Amino acid sequence: MESQNKTIEALREELKRSNENMEYLIQKLYGRKTEKTFAIDGQLVINDIELGLFNEAESEMDPAVLEPVPFEEPIKRTRKGYKRKDLFKDLPSHDQVFKIEESKQICPTDGNRLSVVGNKFVRSEIRYVPAEVSVVNIYQETYECRTCKKENRPGMFSPSTPEPVLQHSYATDSSVAWTMYQKFVQAVPLYRQEKDWKQMGFPLSRATLSNWIIKTSEEWLNPVVEKLHEELLKEKYLHADETPVQVFREEGKKNTTKSYMWVYSTSTDSKHGIRIFKYAKGRTGDNAKDFLKGFNGYLHTDGYTGYGKVKDIHHCLCWAHVRRYFKDALPKDMESPEATLPATGIAYCNQLFDWERKFKSLSPEDRKKMRLEKEKPVLDAFWSWVESSNEKVLPKSNIGKALQYALNHKEKLETYLEDGNCVISNNIAENSIRPFTIGRKNWTFCGSPEGANASACVYTLVETAKANGLNPYKYLEFVLSRLPGSDFKTNPKILDLMMPWAELIQKTCKA
Repeated sequence: MESQNKTIEALREELKRSNENMEYLIQKLYGRKTEKTFAIDGQLVINDIELGLFNEAESEMDPAVLEPVPFEEPIKRTRKGYKRKDLFKDLPSHDQVFKIEESKQICPTDGNRLSVVGNKFVRSEIRYVPAEVSVVNIYQETYECRTCKKENRPGMFSPSTPEPVLQHSYATDSSVAWTMYQKFVQAVPLYRQEKDWKQMGFPLSRATLSNWIIKTSEEWLNPVVEKLHEELLKEKYLHADETPVQVFREEGKKNTTKSYMWVYSTSTDSKHGIRIFKYAKGRTGDNAKDFLKGFNGYLHTDGYTGYGKVKDIHHCLCWAHVRRYFKDALPKDMESPEATLPATGIAYCNQLFDWERKFKSLSPEDRKKMRLEKEKPVLDAFWSWVESSNEKVLPKSNIGKALQYALNHKEKLETYLEDGNCVISNNIAENSIRPFTIGRKNWTFCGSPEGANASACVYTLVETAKANGLNPYKYLEFVLSRLPGSDFKTNPKILDLMMPWAELIQKTCKA
């Protein structure tokens, strides 16, 4: 009888886990994708249930540490409208004045001629001018010295012309930059761009467009990315993340196996925003180790163990990932007893994020001080709650995984307390890699390793341009119009002028 009861209990637990997994997958497939959890207030939930959760040692803690912060939050007012002048201030404009025909400028009452007294404003409109393809035939005007000719000396002279972006190609800086902008910013795959070119009267195949991207990346854009890599390693605070990508024709791999796109980013308060994408055949931590060779500051990542191969760094883990685990453990019915533990975990995380928002305007030194004063007691209470709760749940359940994930990474989740410049989430890296994941839904795969490397190169310049307030198209066009014909290999300082924070680029490519 006892054996049967154990079997029944095990089956019940298995059924509960299966139902939990099914609800989780349904939520992922059909539910909202947002991770916002404002409905679960950190202060409210913890205060409501803390007496039943903390053990004897924690019950003696001063409850004041969980009180709302006595900072005054600015009131956000809804926008009632907008000023037309501000909306149109950066757009070129011209006036269109409608007149009465000269022959009809006669008063119908007395027959006298009408006089102009002014213009009455009626409305403003936005006019869109579709893209236009034109052919530019380049000639060199040739000059001759007649005296040299008479004396049989060389006397023919021609002006220099700009180097082409690609030899023996119709490509120009603007056409290549537009192709890249469409694919890597607007997520328009090449087969759709092929149709657009045909509609505009010039049939370009997707193979040609792909060659433009790959060859210009190899010849002109990669040196800029390498320079950005040098600048990145000089930083003290970095973020990293990775996401899978399918790449065809990889040597020694099937087309169905996963490859990875890695992204490395400077932190929020960095002087220069840098976002570098790096394609790799796998997810081994050696990729991060090799790329970050020479870096010895603070590295913010998720809980992937591969980053442990990066030595001589201070490793900060992301609290947004901790909260995500608890969010995934929430049942559909928020009123059920099963919702108590994940809601409490979310509440603790939300309280940490609430403090961080209030400390945002502080100096790094003051932020560190306030974190130790206000957030450290919350963290101590959180770890005590995690340890006691972990003994009451099934290890393989979603809430069990959430609690164990937090416990496994306790030390690195508290690293951010060491330095006021550190942040508690890796959102900057995740936000940087998001345009790639959105684009991946449209073009689904890279046709070759060369294409994957070119994609990483262009995404680097596009996202770095955005991080520095530039228009990505203008920045790509600027680089492709300057580097061909330049002597940057023997004069590396030319690449300094290609950095998105360079004075001329900031002046001409500003968004």
